[in-house]
This record gives sequence, structure tokens and C-alpha cells, in this order.
Amino acid sequence: MPFIMLTVLIDMVAIGLIIPVLPALVGSFAGSQADQAYWYGVVAFSFGFSNFLASPMLGALSDHFGRRPLLLLGFLGLGLSFFVTALATSIWTLVAVRVVSGAMQTNAAIANAYVADITAPEDRARRFGLLGAMMGLGFIIGPVMGGLLGAIKLQLPFLVAGVLTVVNFTYGYFVLPESLGAAQRKSFRWSATNPLRTLRALAQLKGIGPLVGVVGFSTLAQFVLYTVWVLYTTFKFGWGPLENGWSLAIVGIVSVIAQGFLLGRLLKVFSAQRLAVMGLVSSMLANVMWGAATAGWMMYVIVVANILSTTVAASVQSLISSAADSRSQGQTLGAVNSLSSLMAVVAPTLGAPLLGMVSHLPRGDWRIGAPFYFCAALQAASLYLAVLHFRRHRRAEAAAL
Repeated sequence: MPFIMLTVLIDMVAIGLIIPVLPALVGSFAGSQADQAYWYGVVAFSFGFSNFLASPMLGALSDHFGRRPLLLLGFLGLGLSFFVTALATSIWTLVAVRVVSGAMQTNAAIANAYVADITAPEDRARRFGLLGAMMGLGFIIGPVMGGLLGAIKLQLPFLVAGVLTVVNFTYGYFVLPESLGAAQRKSFRWSATNPLRTLRALAQLKGIGPLVGVVGFSTLAQFVLYTVWVLYTTFKFGWGPLENGWSLAIVGIVSVIAQGFLLGRLLKVFSAQRLAVMGLVSSMLANVMWGAATAGWMMYVIVVANILSTTVAASVQSLISSAADSRSQGQTLGAVNSLSSLMAVVAPTLGAPLLGMVSHLPRGDWRIGAPFYFCAALQAASLYLAVLHFRRHRRAEAAAL
């Protein structure tokens, strides 16, 4: 765990560095706020679509060759993305590099499969939470650094992120051990690389059912939020890279506290199912309040109040992971990542146009929060499916006694 946690931390610091400044970089090639929202949606879509197509193949390859070589490939993809983005002179350069890096990068899914390899099923929710805490810690350090560096020069965070990725590749090459033993590996099959087929296989896992829908809707809401957060706060409150960096750092702090310290304690009191439901309720209400916020400080308060939402991913992911056999963790979690990538494809096509439609409204207007109201509706759908699944599961268990 210490090896993979440090790898994920460095990875997320590098990614967090660029979040406050990428929309501003896109804006430097756009003529208006509506154009900026549109082209940022295109840039986000290009990465998500490429990642969606490649994730099942990378997950299946990790089941065959091991986790370590695929993680190293992912670091190369990130490094390429960061350095070329820093040198970009047109919007099409940004789009092209995001396509290439999306096809090479699936670090989150491989890291989760790595943890599943070395962890007993009953401990996976807690350990997925620890991994989430490292991601949150990366989002504390990265966005603040990105905001500070971006205030100096927009391209500077991308260069620093590229250097961090080279550090991570070096660390992974010389230090990170392989987690998947030869006995647990499986032969590579091209049929396993079809993203639609892997999604069907995920839906057919015994005991999963509507949880696939929970992952889909809640992840779509999360990616819509990621797509519009920086542009939304810029349009509504006039925030720049520095203010956005600090807001994302608060998100990271809350995530670290919840997943690194609270999740293990909460799991002793509540089941993973109950935690998922509580988190979805919290997330639904938070999105409504973000959209209706009339001052920037309210965004921080709502982030802190929404602390339970950070337990949803670890809780649901542990249930899905436990339904798969030990030789298919990479493929299964690769399918989960593929579903997430599909939502990352869809999110910019919904969130960016929604924000673009209201970008002409004056600062502070509640209607600028339209993308967040849409996210609240998605979380409500996730909540319905989760409650439906857990009730059926309890009835099935009762009938079996």
C-alpha cells in the first residue's frame, strides 16, 4: 500500500496542477465566454472519448502483463500531455494531445486493481478509501500550486506537472513492485477490449444489478461538476486561477479527512450500502445549493457540509470489486473505469453547453447554476437506483435464510 499510495499521490498532484488553469488556457484561444465554454467542452470530450475506448484494453493488458508496466505507460501518457500542452499555440493542438494522452492513461483503474490484488475483500472499502485520500491530498497540493504558478504564467503549471510525471515514472520504474503474481494472470483476449462488451459484462456480475446505474449517473454528475466548476465560478463570481485553486484545495482537504480518517470509522457503524445512500443524499442537496449560491464563500461552506459524498465511490466500488473473481480485477475495474470514461465523454457535451447557454447572464444570477441543478437530478436518479438495489438485496438475503 505505501508504494501505490505514493504513486497515486504524485499522479494526482500533477493532475491537480492543471485544473485551475486549463479553462483559462482554452480561453486564451477563444473570443467570448460562450466560445470558451464550448471549446473547453471539446477539449474535455476528446480526452474522455479516447480514454473510454482504451480503458478496457489497458485493463485487460494489466490482467495479462501485470499492473506495473501499465502504470508506467500511463505516466508516459500524462507526461506527453503536460509538456505538449505547455507548448500549444492553438486550440486544435490541445484537442489532439488530449486524444493521445487519454488513450494512454488509465492510472486510476490500474491503481484500484493493484489495491484489489493485495487486499482481502472485506478490507477493500477501507483501502479504496485510503487511495481516495491520497487522491484528495493530491488535490490539496496540486490546485494550490497550479493557481499560484498560473498567476505567474498560464503554461508554468503544465511544465511543473510534466516534471512531476517524470519523477513518478522514475519512482515506479525503480521502486514500485508488481502486485499481480503469475498464477493470477490471465491470457489476453481481444474480445475483452470492446468497451461496450465490458460494460455488459459488468452489468451481468452477480449481485451488482442497478449499482451499474448508480456508478453511471453519479459519475456523470461528478464529471459535469468537474467540467463546469472553474468556468462557473469565473462567470458567476469573477474568480481567477488562484481562487479556483484554493477552492479545489478545500475539496481535497475534505476528501482526505473523509476517506483517510472518517471512512474506516464510519464503516464500523454503517454498512457500505448505507454510507452510499447517505453520500448520494448529501451530494444531491449540495449540487442544488452550489447552483443557487449568491456569493463565493458559500461554495466553501457547501464543500465542507458535503463531506459524506466522498464515501460513495469507495463504498460502491468495494461492492463491485467483491463481486468479481481474483483473476478479473483488472478487467472488472477497467470496465468501471470505462463506464466512468464514457460519462467523462458525455459530461462535456451536456455541462459545457448548459453553462454556455447561461454565460451571458449577469454575475450572481441563480440561473447560471443550471449545470448544478442538472447534477442534482442525476444524483437523485442514483439515489433511487441504490435504494432499489439494496432493498432487493435485503429481500433476497431474507428469502435465502
